[in-house]
Amino acid sequence: MHHALETPKLLSLAEAVAARAALRRAGKRAVLTNGVFDLLHPGHLYSLAAARRLGDALFVAINSDASVRALKGPTRPILSEAQRAYALAALECVDAVLVFDSERLTEEIRALAPDVYAKAGDYTLETLNSQERAELERCGAQISFLPFLPGFSTTTLIEKIRAAGEA
Repeated sequence: MHHALETPKLLSLAEAVAARAALRRAGKRAVLTNGVFDLLHPGHLYSLAAARRLGDALFVAINSDASVRALKGPTRPILSEAQRAYALAALECVDAVLVFDSERLTEEIRALAPDVYAKAGDYTLETLNSQERAELERCGAQISFLPFLPGFSTTTLIEKIRAAGEA
């Protein structure tokens, strides 16, 4: 982690589990969402604010750089996991950020047992990963699909930047 980009909101899984347990003891609802969040844009911000309104604290699990490369190819992410975590942690609606390295969020769901799991509105119950969905059902999480602000995607943003550079 680049020293200048340290944030107290970036937690290990063990720290996130402890924070989650404290919320449960206080009778508060924990919301979990996840994604790459490469180049934060209005679509991300809109969804994150909506996710936070579903409970008392929002945990955002972000894909590690290695897992982003596996998902999106060798040119991604544009911003490193440290930079992405720092940007998310700067948002008032985000209470904690954790980095996960696997393709699936199953282990984090099992460990955190969120009250609510929020996913971008371009997903449906059918397109959710079946292992993740089974784990969410096992821990009794409410699965919520966030309002989706159309017209925003990091891929489109990268294409626009590329075109501007060539113009």
